[in-house]
Amino acid sequence: MPQPSIEYQDWRRRVRTGLAKLQDSYTELYRSTELLRVYSPVLVPGLLQTEGYARALLSMNARFLEVPDDGAEAAAARLERSQIIHEPGHRYVFLVEEAVLYYQLGNADAMAAQLGYLLTAGALPQVSFGIIPAGTRERVLWPQETFDVHDDTLVSVELLSAEVNVTQPSEIAMYVKAFEQLRSMAVYGAEARALILKAIEALH
Repeated sequence: MPQPSIEYQDWRRRVRTGLAKLQDSYTELYRSTELLRVYSPVLVPGLLQTEGYARALLSMNARFLEVPDDGAEAAAARLERSQIIHEPGHRYVFLVEEAVLYYQLGNADAMAAQLGYLLTAGALPQVSFGIIPAGTRERVLWPQETFDVHDDTLVSVELLSAEVNVTQPSEIAMYVKAFEQLRSMAVYGAEARALILKAIEALH
């Protein structure tokens, strides 16, 4: 019997044992991925989140999903997992919409720390960090759902109710095509840092 090309995993079922354990469940997937491409229109990607930002986000998720709030423990687990970004043998391409820099999670200090960390993380040699400016004229593709492309073998899509894992090669190719079109609109380096600094100034 052929394997299904899409796996649908309900968030409520996945977090029954806590959000912290959910963070740990991704470690091996990240470790086995040589090239990780991440597009996020609304949030800082998980591997780039700071403790305060992650704690605010994960606690919010717990309340929404009506599960016990272990946001502090989950944030610590997420940060520990994120150390993989410093391990050799991996490359990361992160794309966010500029609006991500302005959706505040946690207090102003937590958001400032998060934005400050993006300045540092974006300079790592194994990381490419691009921002699609809000004022981009003639977009070649509209904003999409949050998705990760692990090499060319798996796409993980985040929905409100579930995570959808796609393994069908033709569908993976569509996501890679979308990612490249989104990437073509992004700014990097000094231009990206300028957008981050502008967002930090807007906090005050």
